[in-house]
Amino acid sequence: MVAFNKLPEVWLRGPLEEVPALLQPVAHALLQAQEEIHEMLQDFPESRLWEQPAGVASPAFHLQHIPGVLDRLFTYAAGNMLSPEQLEYLSKEGKPAHDITLSILLAAFDTQLQKAVTALKAVDTDTLTAVRMVGRKQVPSTVLGLLFHAAEHTMRHTGQLLVTVQILNTKQGV
Repeated sequence: MVAFNKLPEVWLRGPLEEVPALLQPVAHALLQAQEEIHEMLQDFPESRLWEQPAGVASPAFHLQHIPGVLDRLFTYAAGNMLSPEQLEYLSKEGKPAHDITLSILLAAFDTQLQKAVTALKAVDTDTLTAVRMVGRKQVPSTVLGLLFHAAEHTMRHTGQLLVTVQILNTKQGV
C-alpha cells in the first residue's frame, strides 16, 4: 500500500494565502493531488510508464491528461477558447513517446498545477456564476463549475493513477 506523508491532508492545513475563500477547496484538492502523485511515483520504474494493466489508462496518460485538463478548464473559466497549441497537446495525450520521462511528466504537471493555483488567486469571486462556453459545441457552464470540475477531475485521475501504479508495482514485486 502507498504510504502518504504524515502531514494532515492539505484542506486541514488552513487557508492558502491570496486564494479566495470560495475557491480554497479547489486549491486544496489540486495541491493534495500533487502531493499524492509525487509520493506514489517515488521510485516508480520508468519502463512501466506506458503499461496498461487490464486495459486501463497508463500512468503516463494520467500524467499527461491532468495538466492538459487543468490548462483547458482554466482557459474556459477565463472566457477563452483553446489555442492551436492546446488542441495539439490534447491530440497527443496518451500516445506513447520514448522521449517522455517520468521527470518530464512530473515537471509539466507541477508547472501546470502552479499556474492553476496562481490563476485561482486572480479570480474575481463576483464572476463565479458567470456563464462560460466550453468546447467546439459551446456548451454552457460557469466559472465556478469549470474550476470545481478541474479539481474533481484531477482527483478522479489521481485515484485512477494510484490504483494503476499499485497494480504495476504489485506485478513487479515492489
